[in-house]
Amino acid sequence: MMSNMTSNILSILIWLPILGGILILSTGGDRSAQLARKIALGFSAGTFLLSLSLYADFDMTTASMQFVERHMWIENLHIQYFLGVDGISMPLIILTTLLTIIVVIAGWEVITKRVAQYMASFLIMEGLMIGVFSSMDAILFYLFWEAMLIPMFLIIGVWGGSNRVYAAIKFFLYTLIGSLLMLVAIIYLYFASDHSFDIASFHATPLTYTTQVLIFLAFFAAFAVKVPMFPVHTWLPDAHVEAPTGGSVILAAITLKMGAYGFLRFSIPITPDASSELAIWVIGLSLIAVVYIALVALVQRDMKKLIAYSSISHMGFVTLGFFIFDTQGMEGAIVQMISHGFISGALFLCVGVLYDRMHSREIDSYGGVVNAMPVFSVFLVFFAMSNAGLPGTSGFVGEFLVILGSFRVNGWYAAVAGLTLVLGAAYTLWMIKRVVYGEITNEKVKTLVDVNGREKLVLGVLAVCVLGLGIYPLPLLEVMHSTVENLLQHAAASKL
Repeated sequence: MMSNMTSNILSILIWLPILGGILILSTGGDRSAQLARKIALGFSAGTFLLSLSLYADFDMTTASMQFVERHMWIENLHIQYFLGVDGISMPLIILTTLLTIIVVIAGWEVITKRVAQYMASFLIMEGLMIGVFSSMDAILFYLFWEAMLIPMFLIIGVWGGSNRVYAAIKFFLYTLIGSLLMLVAIIYLYFASDHSFDIASFHATPLTYTTQVLIFLAFFAAFAVKVPMFPVHTWLPDAHVEAPTGGSVILAAITLKMGAYGFLRFSIPITPDASSELAIWVIGLSLIAVVYIALVALVQRDMKKLIAYSSISHMGFVTLGFFIFDTQGMEGAIVQMISHGFISGALFLCVGVLYDRMHSREIDSYGGVVNAMPVFSVFLVFFAMSNAGLPGTSGFVGEFLVILGSFRVNGWYAAVAGLTLVLGAAYTLWMIKRVVYGEITNEKVKTLVDVNGREKLVLGVLAVCVLGLGIYPLPLLEVMHSTVENLLQHAAASKL
């Protein structure tokens, strides 16, 4: 039985949460809200425990796909139900399953209306996101990629803030337009690779330089919007500000990583020549994002907006690490992806804790929070420090490796990227100073109640993850090393 389970483990991880979501929807209205919460917790915890078996049974010595499942789906178009994971996608799947539990627990008391639909949206979304990270067939990837928009659109549009409809539609349109170009590129590659949608056959298909550039740009449109890279980043602050806390956590921690993952799975291996030629432009946009967006974050009054801009700036590090084509840089970028998942998720949860109590996200509404909420303040200051890249936290490891890698390629890249660390510290500490420390100016702050057991659990788990990855990143680096090496070899081989 067990061997059978491990052979279909990816399918189980995709469909179990989706099934859980459908089951929750069938519980009915808010009368049985408590039941919906329990089912959601049961399914998300079960999925997480199962996903750990990926790590346990993973072979670190090989770069080939593992836990592969392959079934013919639509025969005459050669579309397969084809799943597999490597050292890049496996950590992202575990991150997804862990954060879904955290989101379920975080929304336990806060969400009171349409509870079943809220929990179901997150579980269905979890299944779809795992589908994105484990698809080896381009059409399957595309279906999961697009389907994921729907629960996210609903989460922002139903449980969001006052301007939620605008934010949801903007998020939807931006991502949809990008994805349509990706579909065009996939269809072109299907004809070029002798009628196959297998992503590995795309990797091996020879393409002329002009074709590569066009395909690179089509993929870039889809993935850059998702990451979001400068200048197509404007949907993110809007979506974050309006989304409920759980939505912000998933959006920052996982959906942004999909864009970055797309670069590694599609752009770089399918169009290696165009990627290395156009790398300078991507690096340029990444460095602009890193510096300019950090400056934009400095002037924000809304805490969520500030963390959203900080996310864009940190994701600039990721794309920089990818396109310098250096082993250290790329490994650092993947560590940064995982680390940013924990840190930004935790920061949004912290803002959520304050918002639940005061119903304000404005920095000016607070001040002296440490006097009323000492335990919470410890968490918030710790996550803020990790966001600024304090050594010993996960935020440092990724950024340090990316700067090391970029130094080998070009000292100027490293210098500009290092500048972010200064700016990152500036906007993060500026927020901390105004929110946590100082005199209590607002009477409401005096009445704040410190974090309860549920909130402590959620923030505590994330704090352990951030510290653990910061002090001992080796397990993560080991997992991805062979895959990254193989990818860079692939990227170095010309297709012309």
